[in-house]
Amino acid sequence: MLWDIFCRVIDNHGDLGVCWRLARVLAARGQSARLWVDDASALAWMAPERPAGVTVHAWPDGDAGVMPGDVVIEAFGCEPPAAFVARMAARAPAPRWINLEYLSAEDYVERSHGLASPQFSGPGAGLTKHFFYPGFTPRTGGLLREPGLLDRVAAFDGAAWLAGRGWAPRPGERVVSLFAYANPALPALLGALAERPTLLLACPGPLQARVIDRPGLRCIALPYLAQDDYDRLLWACDLNLVRGEDSFVRAQWAGKPYVWHIYPQHDDAHHTKLEAFMARAGLPEAWRAVWRGWNGLAPLPDGLSGLAEAAAHAPAWRAQLAAQPDLLTQLQGFLGVSS
Repeated sequence: MLWDIFCRVIDNHGDLGVCWRLARVLAARGQSARLWVDDASALAWMAPERPAGVTVHAWPDGDAGVMPGDVVIEAFGCEPPAAFVARMAARAPAPRWINLEYLSAEDYVERSHGLASPQFSGPGAGLTKHFFYPGFTPRTGGLLREPGLLDRVAAFDGAAWLAGRGWAPRPGERVVSLFAYANPALPALLGALAERPTLLLACPGPLQARVIDRPGLRCIALPYLAQDDYDRLLWACDLNLVRGEDSFVRAQWAGKPYVWHIYPQHDDAHHTKLEAFMARAGLPEAWRAVWRGWNGLAPLPDGLSGLAEAAAHAPAWRAQLAAQPDLLTQLQGFLGVSS
């Protein structure tokens, strides 16, 4: 089968990261995918190796001049070009049309997952779009997970991998990764980390230049990492600070303690979204205080109280998620297609 995936890069790399992971999982299952994106520049470092079966195309300004595939994915409501939608309506049989939505743990996701949106007018008149929601419960679409992922995590030698990259911790240092949006709580976080010997591996972003050594804290500025290497970074660390959607999911598959920096929204709607996930996942209450502090809902607590509880919670939560079918398996079942 041929899948068309449409993606617009808004202001970060997360949308493209999710779409590229979906395309890769499709290719791993013997499917073909065309990724249509308005800014593919980040793929130069995010995806230096391209699997057979995946092609990347510029977002078409006019008619793309190709027959739509069997399934058309519009990521996060980006709306494919009108000329392409018109070709979808003219194709026989019509392609299945999916709006792959943003990830949330809020209750509305279970109510909205799988809903149909018949198109009564416009270039897609006669077609039906369905909303497909990723999520954390059996009544949602699940999470992206590559075949054999957890086996690779279990077999991974994090110490050897860090040493091979020149990022080995010194004796007694814990290893922490940092990937975040701009955050006024950074000084408080660095102070909390420095309370015991810590190697902080800072990913590119607005905070990287503000992270400097201090007693108890040794910092290394990382380059941009390909997706596979970023995943390995998460597996190798004792604590991961992540942001957005893609790295948030990957931190959960790593099975290590993590703190999510949710994408800030001007009306503070992200506060509700953050609380919904913490409740859904059953995070330890002391660890929730750290999450709230890092996200500006309250002062960041002194130290990292709750880290031990978070370390026990992370693999148990991962096992709960892994007991559910992955997103692509569920999507194929929803569409009634097989690998």
